[in-house]
Amino acid sequence: MMKFLRQIATPITIGAFLLMAVTGVLIFFHKAVGLNKPAHEWLSWAFLLGVGLHVVTNFKPFQIYLKKPLALGIIGVFAAILTASFFLGGEKEGKGGRPPFDAISSTIQAAPISQVAPIVGKTPDQLVSELKAKGFNVTTTEQTLASVAGGKEKSTAVLNAVFGSEKGKGKAGGDDDGDEKGEKHRD
Repeated sequence: MMKFLRQIATPITIGAFLLMAVTGVLIFFHKAVGLNKPAHEWLSWAFLLGVGLHVVTNFKPFQIYLKKPLALGIIGVFAAILTASFFLGGEKEGKGGRPPFDAISSTIQAAPISQVAPIVGKTPDQLVSELKAKGFNVTTTEQTLASVAGGKEKSTAVLNAVFGSEKGKGKAGGDDDGDEKGEKHRD
């Protein structure tokens, strides 16, 4: 059994690392396409499996590494960064942990047009006219942008129309970037 684990541990680790490295870089630079992001998220389990098998099959060498100050220092730095990542740079999950853009976007979409118009330097009637001209069904200045959008799939198009993005013009039929979360487009 140990021989078999040795035979598969390193190839699984190398293959999964290759996948994680390439998809991770693509995600970092907002160039991920197709199944890159789900593959990165879900197949990270294969990487964990490979590393776990590698540790099990090479336990004695790992013990030696853990006695070396340089190795301990490097591992300690990453452990400190991991610990800090739970406490710094944002709110914890379950306690308003949405990115700031999502919170701002949701607040603006929940506000009536009469309150959003001054933010973009227009009167409520001007904003209603512009939205109608872009194909949105607007009946009153007290309508919210969320109701104008009629659903999440069109919410980005409405925001683009309100805030003057060229991509939002004439896109009342759907979300022009295909992304509900405000992530960068793949141009």
